[in-house]
Amino acid sequence: MRRPLLVFSICLTAPAIAAPAYWTLVWADEFDGPAGAPPDPTKWVFDTGAGGWGNQELETYTDSRDNSRLDGSGNLVIEARQPAPGQYTSARLKTQGKYAVEYGRIEARMKLPAGQGIWPAFWMLGFEILKVGWPQCGEIDIMENIGREPSMVHGTVHGPGYSGANGIGQSYSLLDNARFADDFHIFAVEWSENGVQFLVDGQLYFTVTPASLPQGTAWVYSHPFFLLLNVAVGGSWPGNPDATTVFPQQMLVDHVRVYQHRSRLKKMQGD
Repeated sequence: MRRPLLVFSICLTAPAIAAPAYWTLVWADEFDGPAGAPPDPTKWVFDTGAGGWGNQELETYTDSRDNSRLDGSGNLVIEARQPAPGQYTSARLKTQGKYAVEYGRIEARMKLPAGQGIWPAFWMLGFEILKVGWPQCGEIDIMENIGREPSMVHGTVHGPGYSGANGIGQSYSLLDNARFADDFHIFAVEWSENGVQFLVDGQLYFTVTPASLPQGTAWVYSHPFFLLLNVAVGGSWPGNPDATTVFPQQMLVDHVRVYQHRSRLKKMQGD
């Protein structure tokens, strides 16, 4: 979850649509359960603590139900709070050690928070991060938003030689000043051996391939990745909250789904 450098804005909209028939669902969390229940511990674990997370962020991530819970209506709530002036808490969930995916369609249907200094994200990290470190493990940011840009989201990849402020990405903007905080949208990537495609509500807006990378750098997207969901507060990209920022702020996640292409499933099954 790092700031992209190559950012280009387009203004497109499309209705939310189901994944095409050639995708087969292989993993999902629909966040069904009673209000106040924790995220499914068989699927998600928590990052906890403070320290800026490499981006000068201000929040402390917790595993408290104050910051992450089911709402009883089929949504996961990740809530950024301000328990005292200058203090912020939130949640960062990940499937590390529980689930990782190599290639496929990875999507989440979400309603985003908004406000200066608020930084929601849906992203992936290479499963070998503890062995090889970042950015050698690779990172795919399926969706990032900085709250002062309520109509825009970003899709980005990071790897060795093109990470942090040099990440390779583009942005997608809603028309007519519509805000991602006003309704649910589906954010997805379709990832194969040949590249990563970024989509919002079924609209393709960016494709990155090995040819997109700076000369002499490595394509690090040919191994499994785990999933992450979080809402950061402050940081080097969004800046800090100010007097206009209202707390609490919630990101609602209706579902996270992973699909495999039928042709790949057949290959994996040896057909």
